[in-house]
Amino acid sequence: MTPGMRVFLVDDHPAVRQGLALLLGQERHTVCGEAGGKAEFLERVGASGAQIALVDLSLGEESGLALLEELRRRGIPALIYSMHEDAETIERAFAAGAGGYVTKREVSSVLLDALAEVAAGGRYVSPRAGRSLVERGAPGGAGQDAGALSEREGQILGLLGRGESAADIAAALSISARTVESYCARIMDKLGLSGMKALKKHAIQRMK
Repeated sequence: MTPGMRVFLVDDHPAVRQGLALLLGQERHTVCGEAGGKAEFLERVGASGAQIALVDLSLGEESGLALLEELRRRGIPALIYSMHEDAETIERAFAAGAGGYVTKREVSSVLLDALAEVAAGGRYVSPRAGRSLVERGAPGGAGQDAGALSEREGQILGLLGRGESAADIAAALSISARTVESYCARIMDKLGLSGMKALKKHAIQRMK
């Protein structure tokens, strides 16, 4: 994310917003607006000049998901920053229009990387969120591949199953595309698959 990015914060905890403002300020970004709920958001976002919104899902009795359609209508990318780590909530956020999802237990560098990726029009799934999606991909936790694959390999397989490209996965996991290709080669070797086409087919079937 280039210096000077204008970020709108939506979180019902003032202390959290203050901490985020300090973090963003250290990276030379500007908090151009804040809201603790839907009414404040609608009142302030129009004049904010926001280039991206950082949105919590738990806004008192309201849900941040309800704000995503309005942000999409205004052309403002949205990054979810939430304590919720379950796969169902993560999937609902993406279905509602979120460009990325970061759990609040991630380190600050993950949040900053996610903001950069989503602001640039990409998608981002933080490591903890990605792990939850992988574990949802098959019955009994990580599924039938769990014994054969490492945690990172299982994470990449899960993201492939969601239709993410190697470039998308590299951006989401903050690794290089070449590293993703190396992981894919190891996964194919462990699972006895020949080629990326077979790997992607396996990944998709695993998610059903």
